[in-house]
Amino acid sequence: MKGLYVLLKRFIPPYKRYVAGNFIFNLLGAIFGAIQLSTLKPVLDVLFATPKVIEKPIGWSFSIKSIGDNLMYELSNVILEYGSAKALIYLGIFMLIMVFLKVGFTYLALYVMVPLRNGVVRDIRNQIYKKILELPIGFFSDERKGDIIARMTGDVQEIDNSIMSSLEMLLKDPLIIIISLSCMIYMSPELTLFVFLLLPVVGYLIGKVGKSLKKPSMRGQNKMGELLSTIEESLSGLRIIKAFNAEKKIKEHFSNQNTEYYHIMNSLMWRRYLAHPMSEFLGTAVIVIILWYGGNLVLNNNSNLSPAEFMVYIAFFYTIINPAKSFTTAIYAVQKGLASMERIDKVMLAENNIIDKENPLTVKTFTSQIEYKDVTFRYKEDDVLKKVSLTIPIGKTVALVGQSGSGKSTFVDLLPRFYDVSEGQILVDGIDIRDYRIADLRGLMGNVNQDPILFNDTFFNNISFGVENATLEQVENAAKVANAHDFIIATYDGYQSNIGDRGGKLSGGQRQRVSIARAVLKNPPILILDEATSALDTESEKLVQEALENLMKNRTSIVIAHRLSTIKNADLICVFHEGEIVERGSHDELIALDGIYKKLHGMQNF
Repeated sequence: MKGLYVLLKRFIPPYKRYVAGNFIFNLLGAIFGAIQLSTLKPVLDVLFATPKVIEKPIGWSFSIKSIGDNLMYELSNVILEYGSAKALIYLGIFMLIMVFLKVGFTYLALYVMVPLRNGVVRDIRNQIYKKILELPIGFFSDERKGDIIARMTGDVQEIDNSIMSSLEMLLKDPLIIIISLSCMIYMSPELTLFVFLLLPVVGYLIGKVGKSLKKPSMRGQNKMGELLSTIEESLSGLRIIKAFNAEKKIKEHFSNQNTEYYHIMNSLMWRRYLAHPMSEFLGTAVIVIILWYGGNLVLNNNSNLSPAEFMVYIAFFYTIINPAKSFTTAIYAVQKGLASMERIDKVMLAENNIIDKENPLTVKTFTSQIEYKDVTFRYKEDDVLKKVSLTIPIGKTVALVGQSGSGKSTFVDLLPRFYDVSEGQILVDGIDIRDYRIADLRGLMGNVNQDPILFNDTFFNNISFGVENATLEQVENAAKVANAHDFIIATYDGYQSNIGDRGGKLSGGQRQRVSIARAVLKNPPILILDEATSALDTESEKLVQEALENLMKNRTSIVIAHRLSTIKNADLICVFHEGEIVERGSHDELIALDGIYKKLHGMQNF
């Protein structure tokens, strides 16, 4: 249960008042439940015509004996004056009042648990989402998207279904057990000592089963993450799956994973369902032993309990059985939830090495140049970039070309600190970018990606993404520059039209132009254009290329392109090969050099 304590210590503090309220209401409910149960003794005394208390006890005090003696005296008077039937009516009314108070306080205990339970789950979900947004892009290179989604959804839901739903039992049941045991100790310390000798054996057997649940539960959640990853990949790659007639192969792969999950969950549920019958059997076995042992003591007059008191004693013990069963079931459920928490913590406790340094510098403008100084970037054991140096003066356009995997995208990803350099420095206006506040640094830059990243929202919200208080006029002007205005206003609701999941309602060229409009609206001093026109048809490419050239005037632009025809006018073209800049110069200079660039140019003109 150490894992549960750590989890509660992390997430319960904001809800301490609810825990306190729950404890008080549960305590009152348990006390009134015990009083209600104690009423069984006078009921049995009336039914069995136990000799009446004729002499009035000496005064009232707060001791249980004094209260009991005085109540029995008053009850005896009622029986003598009105008869046993009347006494039973009074006892029945008293029991109803006690039951009402018991269930009333039990409801209040549950009532105050609702904001605690839902609040903790909300906080976990918020924290893991916040962490996902904070983690560097490199973290997700080793993680499957579907598994991350599974942790945010399935694992968080499992914590709600197991730990949080069990928390009420974990808080309430021990109180009922403690109060019932206290009453049992008061009634017969000797018999209760005998009960205590039996309980460790029961606890050991139940705990043994509980501990065996955590490992298969972890395996089950991991397998569910794999299943969700397969589903996500299948939905994303449905066109390719169908084009290559790979439906059978994908179905077999999914079916195999699903069958593994089936077997894991069978093993888990078999053990979990063992909890209730095992605790019920063991509890009943203990009752039988107590009946035999305690009954012999009462029959042989070796106990201070009367037969009626012994029956009440058994009733108190029986009230322990259900809470004990619920408590053990809760322990089993908690083990399952803790396995999910371990999976969530793999994200929550992941190290984020791209963070602001202490007292970072603020920057709002770009005034001089970008300088890469002997930059090396290493991924695992491989050097993706090797001692690359490049200076990009303000207002200049630098184009990056080279084969796939040559390091172009990594080169530009280092500038906004999506990754940090392994060796060397990147300077903006002569200051290491690691000294700047990350949000300010990225605020200097606008991005247009090879694969447009759009959200399931309106045109307006996609274009104004990241720009606060943008007006419709500003958004329209940005769309006009990106040659997107005409097709946007042709839709059913103009700029308020929803573009679908990832812009699925748009063509590839339209998605790209919306993405470009977003960069235009941000109006940053530094532009990063990653294959910005590669997804456009010939006519749109020409119009957008002209718009981008106008946009890039007097701005610092870094352009990644495979279509060399789009970068002929760049101030500098850098050719990447195996993580190094092997050629640099203008278009004409590189053609004259008769190297890699000329070969690439010749291949595209072929």
